Amino acid sequence: MASERRQIAPFVGTCGPAKRHQNGPRAVVTRKQPMRKILAAALFAAIAASPLFAAPAHAQTPIKIMVGGIDKQIYLPAKLAAQLGFFKEQGLDVELFNSTSGSQAATALLAREVQGVVGFYDHTIDLQSKGKFITSVVQFAVAPGEVVLVKAADADKLKDPANWKGQALGVTGLGSATDFLTRALAAKAGLKVQDYTLVPVGAGDTFLASMQQGKIVSGMTTEPTVARAVKNGTAKVGIDLRTLEATRAALGGDYPAACLYMDRGWMEANKETAQKVVNVMVKTLKWMNTHSPEEIAAQMPKDYYAGDLDLYVQGLKEGRAQYSPDGMMPSGAPESVLKVLSSFSPNVQGKTIDLSKTYTTEFVIKANATH
Repeated sequence: MASERRQIAPFVGTCGPAKRHQNGPRAVVTRKQPMRKILAAALFAAIAASPLFAAPAHAQTPIKIMVGGIDKQIYLPAKLAAQLGFFKEQGLDVELFNSTSGSQAATALLAREVQGVVGFYDHTIDLQSKGKFITSVVQFAVAPGEVVLVKAADADKLKDPANWKGQALGVTGLGSATDFLTRALAAKAGLKVQDYTLVPVGAGDTFLASMQQGKIVSGMTTEPTVARAVKNGTAKVGIDLRTLEATRAALGGDYPAACLYMDRGWMEANKETAQKVVNVMVKTLKWMNTHSPEEIAAQMPKDYYAGDLDLYVQGLKEGRAQYSPDGMMPSGAPESVLKVLSSFSPNVQGKTIDLSKTYTTEFVIKANATH
């Protein structure tokens, strides 16, 4: 009988109430207990420990976020946050969707197909000029992170926007941030809209093919496409917008770019969820600020490397200065972006824009206080 008792539970005493085991109720065997009570106690312990009777896990809040080029390094914090498991920590079930350009992503947001978009801050101003209100809730980057690549054979001439007259210039998509920035650079050089042609060529392989095939002689793109184009000799860097200093020199002021923006109405009605998303993004930016490009790259899906890990890491090193350390909107930056857009955009020119509705620091301030 002793051996039978030990198979059910260890002998812990001859009398007294059953003690609670750290993994659930524990059957206690005494010499005075009949076998039926022993078996009943063991059965109760097994049932209580069963997953069917465990406390239910808190349901995660579903949210859809579209990224204007999910493998672009300018938007890297969104995917990195998912890779690090930070969304789940906040109780969020996030689906990340890819789009070919920021303009396409903004359209999805306005159609309520997604709750957030990772794109450029300038879209908040452009859309308000059309009566649509979206709001940046956390700033990923303090500089565009974009590069104007020019055909290698004509690099000396085409690096100057004044020489773009009559040329075909590549952008990710019409109405995208690369469209806005290309027009801004051309306007600053004295060119009019009719002096050049913008060609939507996407990024990555489609951008490289368009330049190799002569469809464009210059184009704006980002990492890792930049490093690939330079390495294979297709293009050279004409204008670099990956640092604050270079951006100010090229555009005449600050131009904070990559951010997470939301429909203002949805944001106001779902502040708790918005706060959780911003908590994640701020934590991710701080993680990036304390880890090397190699460590960052190691967290990303291997297909993002485009077959060359070293080039991917190189791109991270070249573009590291663009990322915000805390997600805050730089002081005076919204006014600078509005000024740049007003220099060429008929949508914005002459319009009254309420910049206080294009961004908010409410969530970022709270996130920084806790992370």
